[in-house]
Amino acid sequence: MNWAKIYFNLLMIAIHNSKSGFHARWIAYCEENNIPYKVVNCYADELNDQLKDCKALMWHHSQQNPKDLVIAKQILFALEHTGLKVFPDFKTGWHFDDKLGQKYLFERLVLPFVPTYAFYDKKEAVEWASQTSFPKVFKLRGGAGSVNVKLVNSQQEAFFLIKRAFGKGFDNYDKLGSLKERWKKYREGKAGIWEPIKGLLRFGVTPPYAQVLGKEKGYVYFQDFIPNNNSDTRIIVIGEKAFALKRYVRKGDFRASGSGNFAYAKNEFDECCVKLAFEANEKLHAQCAAFDFVFDKENNPFLVEVSYGFVKEVYDPCPGYWDKELNWNPGKFNPQGWMVEMLVKEYH
Repeated sequence: MNWAKIYFNLLMIAIHNSKSGFHARWIAYCEENNIPYKVVNCYADELNDQLKDCKALMWHHSQQNPKDLVIAKQILFALEHTGLKVFPDFKTGWHFDDKLGQKYLFERLVLPFVPTYAFYDKKEAVEWASQTSFPKVFKLRGGAGSVNVKLVNSQQEAFFLIKRAFGKGFDNYDKLGSLKERWKKYREGKAGIWEPIKGLLRFGVTPPYAQVLGKEKGYVYFQDFIPNNNSDTRIIVIGEKAFALKRYVRKGDFRASGSGNFAYAKNEFDECCVKLAFEANEKLHAQCAAFDFVFDKENNPFLVEVSYGFVKEVYDPCPGYWDKELNWNPGKFNPQGWMVEMLVKEYH
């Protein structure tokens, strides 16, 4: 395909001015392929003036950037509403870092989703907890790397969490949990001494993103616990291509996300997950979707959650990708480049 001819008609891609996330790789891809682009400041009051000669905007917003939390989705969706092509677009990003929203979306789309229970009334939550079985998994609506996720082993633990959810609420940053995780990674040789020190300092200074988010309260969210999973499977779908990562659970824990223990080889993955990820994304119509799966005792895959974003360096060792027909394509690839190409194709 002659990309140069297609890019000529695009005029200009705007890319948010940030060194984090996908931005640097988008810029590098544009430069390597002679694609017209300009760097813009999405926080600027005169953003619309910056975009006058642009037909598309790419912005990898983060759940841990306080400015992004305040306005990123609103800006992107407002621009998309007026006809500008954006990444992530509405169907890709509205449910980002929102497990509550994903619950209703997955159930409505009839996806094989881990059974999930959400309550907005304390009495109803207590009645449910009085009758259900345990263990269950408690989660806040947001958070990455398994933060804000707890295993609830008894009715009494559930009652305590419900009382707090409809009382003083939960901080978005778990200071004690973060310190334990940092100390564990230090002891395993996966982090330097500065990590547990930062964890201690966080007892005095809450991260800015958590200050913006404030307390989580007024709802409670539980999922069924699917036992005997020593890992979870992440399948990332971008257009008609997919790649994968296996994340092993922490030692003495049940959580896989954020563990830092990965596997990449093709034979590590059940292709039923790849097929299911493509099928799920056909219903979501997302530009990029990172689906997390676990397996029940009959070895059936169940969807846990989805995200449009991911830590790019973690996936660099992936040895290849699948196409939509589940053909394996070995070798290095550039998923951030796929995102740029997709936006161009959407425009045309």
